[in-house]
Amino acid sequence: MTGTGTIAKRELAAYFRAPAGWLIIALYTLLSGMVFSIYILRTGSPASMRDFFAVSGALLMPVVPAIAMRLFADEIRGGTLEALLTAPVSPGSIVLGKFFGAMGFLTCMFLPTLVYVATLFRVANTTPDPGPVLCGYLCLYLVGAAYLSIGTLASSLTGNSTLAFMVSLFTILGLLFAAAPADLAPAPVRSVLYAIAIPPRVGDFARGVIDLANVAYFGGITVFCLLAATCALELKRWG
Repeated sequence: MTGTGTIAKRELAAYFRAPAGWLIIALYTLLSGMVFSIYILRTGSPASMRDFFAVSGALLMPVVPAIAMRLFADEIRGGTLEALLTAPVSPGSIVLGKFFGAMGFLTCMFLPTLVYVATLFRVANTTPDPGPVLCGYLCLYLVGAAYLSIGTLASSLTGNSTLAFMVSLFTILGLLFAAAPADLAPAPVRSVLYAIAIPPRVGDFARGVIDLANVAYFGGITVFCLLAATCALELKRWG
């Protein structure tokens, strides 16, 4: 765990040493602020963050791949991955360290959105229910972790950060729009498409419903992709 923590701290610091990290935070703050202003601060609308969290998956779609694309791709392109793999730390610890560093950056990206919650509690005629708000942030973390794990896997497979970005972006798009062609598909395929689609699960969290099946869904994606990235590093270690 010492190696994992060291790698996580290094990765988190790297985001703030580059202009790209600040630009990503600014982009997400801009997008989320627009959603909050348009859908939440409307006159006569209910005092709820439900609409904000309902589109959280779409808000994270262009941002998270940009966070994850350089995790391993820069190491592979720069030739520093070999040195990292020969260090006294396991590939699993390397993957977790980079993933936790990215999750730390994601947390910093979410912090400005607390201003929206404070604003809603300030201007609402009736005090909003804090339960759905907490549930919505849980959804953000679960969705963000799943997206980051997809990006981590994509980055571990290529030294081209742009290619890693595109692979993770289109994978996420596939999960977001999986249910769109479901009505045209055969019954067995239709059930699979509905099962892997993200929006209905995000909608449940936005309503304040914590379904363990939804938690397991996002957790399963995260664990699978991190294990696959670990296997990819093991293959690189053995040549």
